[in-house]
Amino acid sequence: MKRLLALLLALAALTGGAYLLSKARGFQLFGTVVARVETGQPLVALTFDDGPVPGQTEQLLGILAGRGVRATFFVTGREARLHEAELRALIAAGHEIGNHSFSHERMVLVRPSWVEDELARTDAAIRAAGYEGPIPFRPPFGKRLVVLPWVLDRQGRITVMWDVEPDSDPNAGAERIARDAIATAEAGSIILLHAMDDSRGATRDALPQIIDGLHARGFRLVTVSDLLAAGDIAPAARAP
Repeated sequence: MKRLLALLLALAALTGGAYLLSKARGFQLFGTVVARVETGQPLVALTFDDGPVPGQTEQLLGILAGRGVRATFFVTGREARLHEAELRALIAAGHEIGNHSFSHERMVLVRPSWVEDELARTDAAIRAAGYEGPIPFRPPFGKRLVVLPWVLDRQGRITVMWDVEPDSDPNAGAERIARDAIATAEAGSIILLHAMDDSRGATRDALPQIIDGLHARGFRLVTVSDLLAAGDIAPAARAP
């Protein structure tokens, strides 16, 4: 009985450790992960996950263009294929395009071949829309354990996380989202926003306030690759 109890406790500890590792923002077993860049310059990267989606994409483009801001959009391969016109609009506006997997499934407890396929199909969809810049990568839900970091390391790619997520509560209103983003950002911060879903109107409403508030604090908003280049972490390798 004591041995069985010890085994169960050990398994529980391993399971809990794996869970904590899977969502850690600043550590992974292989390669490089970045949630914030050490820089003496007043730079912040504004990033958006998911999409592109008709309607929401055009609204975001209008807000960003009106304030002269370039951002990084981590798109899924499936949406990129379905909505290539919106992806081309993001590219034409000068925004950076990142890889957020093809299917947006959690990339844990998976085979290397599956990870490679998810990355490759999304890269291909992004390139097919005419994008020629670097393609940073962000895992769906920020989850990864062993296989995904190992594959990324083999491909020379950095895992891009975040240190500011003001709309993590989907019920938060625009004022709260804007206030949290402006108050918690620091030089080198990577801000994550979810603005592509129909239910994320509060994030879209908060975006002008976020940009204006960060500018008022003296920050300049840049892409992830520009932020990496300005800090002590080398820019992500260009994807095929």
